[in-house]
Amino acid sequence: MPHPNPKSLVRRGYDLCAAAYEAARQTEPPPELDLLTSRLPDGARVLDIGCGAGVPIARALAGPFAVTGVDISGEQTRRARANVPMGTFIQADIMEVTFPPGSFDAAVAFYSLFHLPREEHPELLRRVGEWLGPGGYLLTTLSFQAEDAYTEDDFFGATMYWSNYGLADYRAILEELGFAIVECTTLGGGHPEEAGEPPERHPLVLARSAR
Repeated sequence: MPHPNPKSLVRRGYDLCAAAYEAARQTEPPPELDLLTSRLPDGARVLDIGCGAGVPIARALAGPFAVTGVDISGEQTRRARANVPMGTFIQADIMEVTFPPGSFDAAVAFYSLFHLPREEHPELLRRVGEWLGPGGYLLTTLSFQAEDAYTEDDFFGATMYWSNYGLADYRAILEELGFAIVECTTLGGGHPEEAGEPPERHPLVLARSAR
């Protein structure tokens, strides 16, 4: 059953579980981040959508690149500012943020798109394409199968909202928006996997804007 106010639920959920979620995250970035970083010059401007506490993605990017992170959770944003003092972090709904066209050379979105109502995903990706400008890169985790909106009662001790399309849908959306798929691989859940539990897997897509 869709939640009547999913963004409020996500904001509150990540505020409540911030400490437990950060403690469970892997502290080193996945090697697959190199799919993007190997293509960027030093000083490139990178947008981190749903940056969380900044570890490990924003922290890894903030050395060679200029990182701007956006997260809906005030507590996660506070932690990101403490963990990654070289970055710039904004607490906001990503759908309410505006940046001038061509503001960034790349954008990343790890484990974040599926916390937005999926009906907003095409518009967000369109906006990202504008913020990037021609030739900009997007590296994002997606979902293999489409799922109607649902909530999970115990996400690191909080209630959390999920909503997503499937990989084939996202490919079509990206291509219609003028993105070319550069790489597509598979990534785990970003935290140590529990014995006896099925491994968490997400498609990781690197796309490049042609518009």
